[in-house]
Amino acid sequence: MNAPVDITNIRIETPRLILRPWRQSDLDDFYEYAGVDGVGQMAGWQPHESIQKSQMILDLFIREKKTFALELRENGKVIGSLGLEPREESHEIPEALMGREIGYVLSKDYWGRGLMPEAVKAVIDYCFTVLDFDYLTCGHFYRNNQSCRVIEKCGFSYLRDIDFETRMGTVEPTRLYVLYNPGKRGKICLSC
Repeated sequence: MNAPVDITNIRIETPRLILRPWRQSDLDDFYEYAGVDGVGQMAGWQPHESIQKSQMILDLFIREKKTFALELRENGKVIGSLGLEPREESHEIPEALMGREIGYVLSKDYWGRGLMPEAVKAVIDYCFTVLDFDYLTCGHFYRNNQSCRVIEKCGFSYLRDIDFETRMGTVEPTRLYVLYNPGKRGKICLSC
């Protein structure tokens, strides 16, 4: 079952990042990375062709209250996003369990620096210790090796392969993973 999420007043700090709700003042930073070829395609969407497109998505992020802006502590620049997305039901995870799917994107200028594992681990901790989620899922397209490494570094376990229909109208072979709340070990019934 999809757990309720509202990040309106949430601020998570890591050594190099601040994860916080999006603001209208983030528009230029958002468009700067979302318009770059190769960034959105790794998450199933086309680069933003205009700042108006970025404005529409930014408004959605603010309205839905489930997507963090990733801000660099050193200079306040927004370099990515991390969302707690609704998860499609599957037979592998009992319907009674509460959780969400983590989805993320990072500016191409910051790939390979370990920033996304840092952000994902902080959100995992928040979801398990504060929100008391039973599980989180995460996935990556077969061709997205960077995302695969993030998922492995964060301790997720392989769940299954699926064909994911993207917003671009394509179908991407995708590998899904799950991470159960270690604080609930022995209390979660996976066969219920």
